[in-house]
Amino acid sequence: MKTTSEPDPAFLDVIVIGGGQAGLAAAWYLRRTGLNHVVLDAGQLPGGAWRHGWDSLRLFSPSSWSSLPGWPMPEKPGVDYPTRDDVIDYLTAYEQRYQLPLERPVRVLAINAVEGGLEVATDQGVRRARMVVSATGTWSHPFIPEYPGRSGFAGLQMHSAHYQSPEAFAGKRVLVVGGGNSGAQIMAEVSLAADATWVTTTEPLFLPDDVDGRVLFQRATDRWRAQMEGRTVDAPIGGLGDIVAIPSVRAARARGALVSRRPFTAFHERGVTWPDGRDEPIDAVIWCTGFRPALDHLRPLGVVEADGRVAVEDGRSIRQPRLWLMGYGDWTGAASATIVGVTRAARDMVARIQQAAGSA
Repeated sequence: MKTTSEPDPAFLDVIVIGGGQAGLAAAWYLRRTGLNHVVLDAGQLPGGAWRHGWDSLRLFSPSSWSSLPGWPMPEKPGVDYPTRDDVIDYLTAYEQRYQLPLERPVRVLAINAVEGGLEVATDQGVRRARMVVSATGTWSHPFIPEYPGRSGFAGLQMHSAHYQSPEAFAGKRVLVVGGGNSGAQIMAEVSLAADATWVTTTEPLFLPDDVDGRVLFQRATDRWRAQMEGRTVDAPIGGLGDIVAIPSVRAARARGALVSRRPFTAFHERGVTWPDGRDEPIDAVIWCTGFRPALDHLRPLGVVEADGRVAVEDGRSIRQPRLWLMGYGDWTGAASATIVGVTRAARDMVARIQQAAGSA
């Protein structure tokens, strides 16, 4: 007869939701613990959100600084910054190299608490685990700010999540809205094909040409260590959201294409109205305005707060201690939404999961 102290064979130890870079990093560390786990990925193919990046997308760190645990991203001669396809190829080879326990396509619909663990409802049936790691990222929740009249605008509106290349905008009057790296990279190439205007809430901050993801991650690491030790660090403020001058951005800046305007005040049917009251006809708007965490599957647990996040301590949900989150941003681990930062976040989280499993 099974006693209450024996594990229920119907329960896995851990279910990881999401097979992008965060899910793979978590799985790599989990395979070293002996915990029984599986990774459920909604995608048809490997690569996570990188499969949805635009054609010319590049990282802003070299491959040696853009690697998951255990196996560095292979370098390509003459390539300073890996392309979108380089990353997809790497993630595909990575999960094959380590034979990670992925199941796809499996879409997670909801998670509910049950006695002894969590129940994960999917479009392929129901699974149960003692703990769940949510690593669904943000790509499926693009954010577009509300503007008066936006719904009545007759032109094209496209979020950077769905942008592919500038050809569709050739000869058109285009606004590229958003002052981060995606806005700068997309504006750099759209401005070659279209009459494009860059719209940002503040003056864009370009990092020095010799600063890329390596320097930014080291700065973030120094600040994180200082915070853990209760001290301050005297270092430049530049962070992962500032614009890295990859070659295409430098070229656009040199030809004067990366000059921004402050936001318009409203849409009308054929265009926008600027703060001085002037109406301007516009054919299309590309929104490079970021994303929000994709956490709808967690709502049945009652853990999603009014701000759209989950309250966590060291990556563990405060309201539901069987739930862990990683890869959504700094609130789930410093730089954890980047390839360069996800390794540390996954290592620390899995160590805590192992400790929690041992004390259960």
